[in-house]
Amino acid sequence: MTPTTALWLLTTLSTVPTPANVKASVDRSLPLLMKAAEGHIGKQTCFACHNQALPMLAFHAARGRGLAIKDSDIKEQTDFVYAFLKTNKAKFVKGEGTGGQVDTAGYAMLTLELGGQKPDDVTEAVAGYLLKYQPNNDYWRTVSNRPPSEASNFTTTYLALRGLRVWGSKDQKDPIAKRVEATHGWLLKTLPKDTEDRVFRILAMKEASVEDNVIRVAAKSLLDSQRDDGGWSQLDGGPSDSYATGSALVALNRVGGLNAKDPDYLRGLGFLLRTQKADGSWMIKSRSKPFQPYYESGFPHGKDQFISAAASSWATAALATALK
Repeated sequence: MTPTTALWLLTTLSTVPTPANVKASVDRSLPLLMKAAEGHIGKQTCFACHNQALPMLAFHAARGRGLAIKDSDIKEQTDFVYAFLKTNKAKFVKGEGTGGQVDTAGYAMLTLELGGQKPDDVTEAVAGYLLKYQPNNDYWRTVSNRPPSEASNFTTTYLALRGLRVWGSKDQKDPIAKRVEATHGWLLKTLPKDTEDRVFRILAMKEASVEDNVIRVAAKSLLDSQRDDGGWSQLDGGPSDSYATGSALVALNRVGGLNAKDPDYLRGLGFLLRTQKADGSWMIKSRSKPFQPYYESGFPHGKDQFISAAASSWATAALATALK
């Protein structure tokens, strides 16, 4: 056995998913994600999907498996996001929204959902904004070009549908049903072009009550794009990465019928275990052109920290899902 072969075998055996190494991986990543979330609050006045919504997704998955996440930490994040929406309530009532439009509003509402916020006049105002935004479209169009997380109409449409289902009031029920019906048709006829599209298309299909057999076909397309190394790539033909892999696993588990003990799910976890950094993070290069002032949130990887925090959140959520 050559030294190269021996190293490959040792690395492969050490990253075969087991309850112990999956839990150890999640335990290493959670403190960094909390640091990123808290660091954003300390440096910014706005809400950030990469440092708050997606970390909250990871926290929620971890808490659901009995891992220690402080109630006070969850409350701090939820209160900050709620305050951001409340401050901008008048803009939502007028239909103006904030920077990032539905992507921002939708991810903020998802954060409140995961944090256990109760509905009130603020959440109703944001739901009303989601309902009235681009009323002549049969989907919600993104206004950003910050791939992968803010560049897909499927992502924006899912966030709007989820926000309306969870936060829509009784008075909004009928107009919401009409928009959902229109979106149902758009989801059937519009084909995805990359992993982000495939992930959020099946998530949006579930929110729009698309028939189960149709969702299964769409989920199979996502599963079939899994690569030989167990991961998924953001762009077809590109290298596997933790953002695409984590998001694909979470979506397939939640709406695509892929059990966390399934061999394909475990292959995905193996890729995530192999690519996690010693500090507990996953690092990927940003594909977005920066337009916000740079700041250090406390998460590693410098100017790639925001997408890396998002990727680490998806990876952590996927790994936590495999824990009992």
